[in-house]
Amino acid sequence: MATRALWTGSIAFGLVTIPIELHRAIRDTRPRFRLLHAKDKSPVKFERVCQREGHAVSFSELVKGYEYEKGKFVVLTREEIETAALDKTSTMDILDFVESEAIDDRFFETPYYAVPGKGGDRAYAVLRDALRQSHKTGVGKIMLRQVQHLAALEAIGDALVITMMRFPDELADLSDFTFPKTLPEKSRELDMAKTLIDQLTDEWHPDKYTDEYQENLMRLIRAKLKGKPVDLKEPEPDARQGQVVDLMERLRQSLGGRAASKPSRTAARRVRAKAKKGRANTARRKVPRVA
Repeated sequence: MATRALWTGSIAFGLVTIPIELHRAIRDTRPRFRLLHAKDKSPVKFERVCQREGHAVSFSELVKGYEYEKGKFVVLTREEIETAALDKTSTMDILDFVESEAIDDRFFETPYYAVPGKGGDRAYAVLRDALRQSHKTGVGKIMLRQVQHLAALEAIGDALVITMMRFPDELADLSDFTFPKTLPEKSRELDMAKTLIDQLTDEWHPDKYTDEYQENLMRLIRAKLKGKPVDLKEPEPDARQGQVVDLMERLRQSLGGRAASKPSRTAARRVRAKAKKGRANTARRKVPRVA
């Protein structure tokens, strides 16, 4: 079902301009709850109350203030706030193209689908395919809802996706925390952990990961509507929680369990590839050379 565009503008790089529309790329499928008065199940209305006068105020009486000291504010009008956005154009200006793998995932925030505007199909396809084949991501700036955002432009499937990004000062500094030092390359624990990771490796299939929390909520809601009880099975308590474990022993147990279970798809593919290579080598040896 087609949705209304939340932003209409263009992508600009060099002297090229491509008209686009932005549409949401994510959706909230979890049930929404409203707060009710427990006594009569009526929805609760929230009011904006002045802390000094103690009564509700309307939107027309509200202004935005920055608290520069405890209890002291400097007020900015809507017009003054808008002047901070020097670039008011509806254009995403690409500043650089960078290697896609070079961008830290922590910078990515909210994705949007960029749909080609009228007359922009050819240029859209050219940019999309060029990004895909060069393994590059465009990085630029865009004004969305009167706020400037750093944004990434990527080719994902048949679409160009614009993802709002965080500026560097929005990320917590790693130096504020303490982390374990890098282990020596020659480590039995490290070797066993890598072996376990390899055995658990599989192809990315997002459909196999389900939201059990949402499913349980909907079961509860449907049961309540029908006036029936619902029995949700609680998971067995994890005895490992809160324990300081023998890592080597746990790794051995994990590897032992995997060895007894069905081989992973990755392992099976390797066996098939090895067998195929062996057959190919045998076939080549049987072909007589021509002098």
